[in-house]
Amino acid sequence: MAKKIITVTGATGAQGGGLARALLADPSGEFAVRAGTRKPDSDAARALASQGAEIVTADLDDVASLRRVFDGAYGAFCLTNYWEHMSPDKEIAQAKNLADASRASGVVHALWSTLEDTRQQVPLSDQRMPTLHGRFKVPHLDTKGESDAFFDTSRTTFFRTSFYWENLIYFGMAPKADESGKLGFVLPMGDKKLPGIAAEDIGKCAFGVFKRGPSTLGKYIGVAGEHLSGAEMAEAMSRAFERPVVHNDVPPSVYRGFGFPGADDLGNMFQFKAEFESLWRGNRSVAESRALNPELQSFATWLSKNKSRIPLG
Repeated sequence: MAKKIITVTGATGAQGGGLARALLADPSGEFAVRAGTRKPDSDAARALASQGAEIVTADLDDVASLRRVFDGAYGAFCLTNYWEHMSPDKEIAQAKNLADASRASGVVHALWSTLEDTRQQVPLSDQRMPTLHGRFKVPHLDTKGESDAFFDTSRTTFFRTSFYWENLIYFGMAPKADESGKLGFVLPMGDKKLPGIAAEDIGKCAFGVFKRGPSTLGKYIGVAGEHLSGAEMAEAMSRAFERPVVHNDVPPSVYRGFGFPGADDLGNMFQFKAEFESLWRGNRSVAESRALNPELQSFATWLSKNKSRIPLG
């Protein structure tokens, strides 16, 4: 029986790479992987090819290239990367390209990696947080939520992710030492809990959705490995590093002023997650995530494997 082809966009990145590897490791052999990437000659692409993936060139700005990689595929993992360009208009256009191409190619099951549109709870007229780019509160969330409308519910599962613990490695969120050498972890959410997850587990959960198949179409599925407060994350890091780490809580307004690219976006995001904690956490069930991915890691487990990769400032 022919394998079902799953086209994975962003296959050399965190989410897409995790899904591609999970599909390739499936002992049932139900699926074949078509890995879409702009860099087919990269080390990551070569690694996937060595595991049996078909490597294809895909450009989210080019509908024709997306049509080619989706043609003949049973499923499609549709992903955009706002932080690569930080352009809301570009992300929305790319999401529409993914939706249009997957529909035109006859994809049976699309998995759209999305997030909430915060403007449904905090309209632009609400002054509790600044409006950004003239029409967003949290651009990297709102653009994805707005783009949900491009995807047909009859062929799409809407897949909501959580804070990557890899942000501690790659996104400058690792604990930093003060003048006395004490490590501080900044999370501007007070005592509110933040759903988080290992990037590899996002891919494994996405694989679990494809395994479930049509029963997930039209549904929103949110994933998380654990819900932790800043203090709880700091405590786990203290144990992992065998060195005290304290949670430094700052107001979102202060975080927005830190000055790095996207600080205002992230400041608004953390404020939203704190003020609408029950909504954000309610949309991301650890139990459901574990049902999709029995190998789901806790933060402590992830830290034990990755603590040496976290750059302590």
